[in-house]
Amino acid sequence: MIRTLRTFSALGACALCVGATTPVATGQWGESADRGLAILTAKALAVPLEGTQAIDDAIILVREGRIEHVGLQADTPVPSGYDVLDVGARWVAPGIIDLHCHVGGRSFFTNDVNDMVYLTNPGLRASTSVDPGNKHLGVGLAAGVTSVLYIPGSGTNVGGQGVLLKTGFSTYEQMEIRNPGSLKLAQAGNPESWTVGVGRAFMNYNTRNTFRRGLAYARQRLEKDGSGRAKDVQWEVFCSLLDRSTQVSTHTQIYQVVLMTITMIREEFGLDVYIDHGSFDGYKAAGRAQEKGVPAILGPRGVVPHNWIEYRENMMVENDTDGAILGMAAEYQKAGHKLIGFNTDSPVVPEEELPLQAAMAVRYGFDTSRTQHVRGLTIVPAVAAGIDDRVGSIEVGKDADLIITSGDPADPRTTVSIVLIEGQRVYDIEQETRRW
Repeated sequence: MIRTLRTFSALGACALCVGATTPVATGQWGESADRGLAILTAKALAVPLEGTQAIDDAIILVREGRIEHVGLQADTPVPSGYDVLDVGARWVAPGIIDLHCHVGGRSFFTNDVNDMVYLTNPGLRASTSVDPGNKHLGVGLAAGVTSVLYIPGSGTNVGGQGVLLKTGFSTYEQMEIRNPGSLKLAQAGNPESWTVGVGRAFMNYNTRNTFRRGLAYARQRLEKDGSGRAKDVQWEVFCSLLDRSTQVSTHTQIYQVVLMTITMIREEFGLDVYIDHGSFDGYKAAGRAQEKGVPAILGPRGVVPHNWIEYRENMMVENDTDGAILGMAAEYQKAGHKLIGFNTDSPVVPEEELPLQAAMAVRYGFDTSRTQHVRGLTIVPAVAAGIDDRVGSIEVGKDADLIITSGDPADPRTTVSIVLIEGQRVYDIEQETRRW
């Protein structure tokens, strides 16, 4: 892996070179979100959407669960009364975010929520099946995954509403970031098997009809003169879509289907939407996605293999890569797309392997000159989900969701030793059995 991870050197020393120092803390830090904490680190990966991406010899001040200051140790004395966590040569990065998670529930049967009575189910809510502290989220936490979008499955065109969660807390009330976290749309690639089988034209018709009805309901509900319709839980999510407080997350892959996501949901209905999967030759729509402001959250497939054939009822597509194996994220990048993130579709790929999704992108040509691989795990999904005011980067005022690592968080050789969520220590390999 040394050769294939060569582009990681843009951030400084590799993970094998920076993990020798054991964190040293004074005081019982991290036991309460109210206590001030000063974190001293060799490198802070701030990764804001714009501006300086990394700060060497950095100090991060945390108070009441939020980031109070980030800067150079030489310029910032530790405030009186603050606990100190000196992590030495280790790095600090924002908590990692997965926008395609099916492991928020108690068992396999609730981890992939599908109600396949109707082809569209906008009223179905994944939040009702959340199991706080379940083992799948716990292992993901140990790999640095601090936030997830837990969503219904893709057995129908509109599977229902996802919920955005913090992974390290023990109660639902603590975990919830936003509900609804998204409306899950599946633009083919599974719904073909609904009942006796449906084709692409009918799925597009039914999806468009559902969105038209839902948005008509939302416009009536949001009328300012008070004459709007009575509440109907089946359609209420469209109020959140119309006022842009949530987005459409779209299971979409191959060029024709990715293009339909952009033209129908973004252009026709004017809603905030992001590509979720975007695989096979979906990268051919990357330029238009960038033009229309549609982020691409890619995975779990990371490559377009040679001579692939993807078959579903009413669908057969062959590649035209001339024998090449193409990196999915690299192809989006080459087409000019700027907001590229990664997902696991857990448990398809285990939650704890989200950083590996970024590493695979690097292996297959993804440019990292502006820390794009780390941004794709942090600030890009935060922007896509509309929660970048709280998470995704180390910036003043944001939640102190932080991971302490032995190096680049997307390098498979890296160890996550400590995880903080909202300033509270929720995982520490010095104090418990290592989970991952």
